[in-house]
Amino acid sequence: MATEDFGLEFRVVARGGTRRGIRLERAFWTALKQMAESRKCTIGMLIDEIADSHAHTGNLTSAIRVACMRGLADENQTLRRLASIKTINAILVACPSPAFALSSSKRILTFNAPFQQLVRRQLPVAPSEDARHDLKLALDLNVADIFARLDANGETPVATGFVIGAGDRRYRGQLNAARAPVLEPELLMAFVFGG
Repeated sequence: MATEDFGLEFRVVARGGTRRGIRLERAFWTALKQMAESRKCTIGMLIDEIADSHAHTGNLTSAIRVACMRGLADENQTLRRLASIKTINAILVACPSPAFALSSSKRILTFNAPFQQLVRRQLPVAPSEDARHDLKLALDLNVADIFARLDANGETPVATGFVIGAGDRRYRGQLNAARAPVLEPELLMAFVFGG
């Protein structure tokens, strides 16, 4: 947190037709503003709601701080649920074209059924061969370069060529790469669009 977030700020807020002065740290005013925007109300309306639901505490500023912390904790929990490998799997399963999730070390972590069908069709395995344990992936762009382009272009997907090989067989195609919605580690979601 920045030092200025700790500074107290005095504001006059209209509550139920009454103007009242409230002194809070700037970080809490910022949180209140974000909460009010997400609920499509004013800060005054939000403070009224907090005051009404915590009238028994008698300390409005403490109730506001607790409401801000609860709001941020709820938002954080929602984001953690969205930023998971389960969400990536759901996105890939919903995609009708071949798609997979890729780690920064170019390891395929998960994939959808159309991708599995593409590999089976393009790289058939003889009955005596082990089930694709030697499957290799190469991208025309380095994974670090893809992340750099995503950063530079506001997360616009990056198109690149790729080659998948098994033994002496190869398949060349095109894909769009997008940053996966996970917190750690950074992953790419790759959507095949041409071969």
